Formats: sequence, C-alpha cells, structure tokens
Amino acid sequence: MKAAVLVFPGSNCDRDMAVALRKVGADVTMVWHKDAEIGDVDLVAVPGGFSFGDYLRCGAIAANSPVSQALKRHVERGGYALGVCNGFQVLTETGLLPGALMRNAALKFVCKSTPLTVATSDSGFTGGYTTGATITLPVAHHDGNYTAEDAVLDQLRDQDRIAFTYADNFNGSRNAIAGVLSENRRVLGMMPHPERAVDAATGNTDGLALFRGLVQQLADA
Repeated sequence: MKAAVLVFPGSNCDRDMAVALRKVGADVTMVWHKDAEIGDVDLVAVPGGFSFGDYLRCGAIAANSPVSQALKRHVERGGYALGVCNGFQVLTETGLLPGALMRNAALKFVCKSTPLTVATSDSGFTGGYTTGATITLPVAHHDGNYTAEDAVLDQLRDQDRIAFTYADNFNGSRNAIAGVLSENRRVLGMMPHPERAVDAATGNTDGLALFRGLVQQLADA
C-alpha cells in the first residue's frame, strides 16, 4: 500500500500516523501543504494537530491549501482517505464528509482514553473489527462535537455510514458520533486517534486493526 501523510503548519500527529502506516507495511510519503500534487497513492492520511493554529475555524485554512485540492482530486478518483482529529475537521471543511465539528459541550479541551463502539465493520477501515465491539482509543480535542442536520444524520444511519460512536459521549456529539464514512465508504473521518494505539509499549493496540484492515482491503481489491 502506498500512502501519503499530509503535513500542515501546526500538524503534530503526522509522524505518529506515518509510524502506524509503516508498521502495517505501507510505503509512506510525507507531503507538504504547499505541494499541488500528492502522487499515485492508495491512501491519503490527514493527521491531527492544530493546522494553521486553528484560526478562523479548525481545519478551515488547511482545507483551502494546494494539497487539499489534490486530496479532493484523489477522493474523486475513488482513492481512500483517512482524517483523524484535525484531519476529520479538514475533511468536513473540504466537503468530503458531511457535518461539522463544534466546540466540546463542556467548552474544555479533553485528553484521555475513551471507549468506543464499532458501529459498522462494513468498510476497509473497520473491517478488522466486529460490529458492536468496544475498543478504547485516545482522544485529544477541543472541537470534537460532531453535528449535522437531522436529514444528514438519518442518511448516515440508514446508509450504515457511522463508523464509531462514543460509549461515553463526553463532547456532546449528536448521536454520540465519533467517526463517519463517505458514501463510497472510502473516506473515514474520526476524532479519536487510532495511530496512538498501535504499539504494546503504549499499553494499547486497539488502533492496529484499523490499519491492518485497510491494508487487507487494498490487497484484496
């Protein structure tokens, strides 16, 4: 699997994402935000952090950078994309995923490990899990409160596009949504950090199945 990890000023999880992808055998290239092309890759990963200092809105400036235009073209061609935390915010700001990420309900930054429910295993990202299983992943965000119009939420539910939900909905997300899929199921945005849970040395490997499942999906394609 060939993967590109986008890097913006303020990214702080780009190297973690690259380590996680390399751990499952991916050939990883780091791509700077001013680059107009990404290259021929299977997956584009948009990492967490505070791109451009979260000015205007989280992810709003990054969504208008040259590399994000290349990301759109990659997705339009049917390529896979994974956005984590700030990366999820970028994916909603580009319109590649529906909804928006608002300020946490308690108006505080939250950094902890939290239990999630796997809402669907029917995607390349979640195929390594069992639907209904509980996993634990780290979160670290101030604006992770997922919101969307009722019609969008109904569509996500009816099309089985909710990937993960919070067992403890600490940030107030509608329907406790922690991650959503695109209509073709090749784009995933999620607030929790699977790339921070891939090594036994950290005490948690629950994120590893996401990366392994994606590699397997691409190998079988």
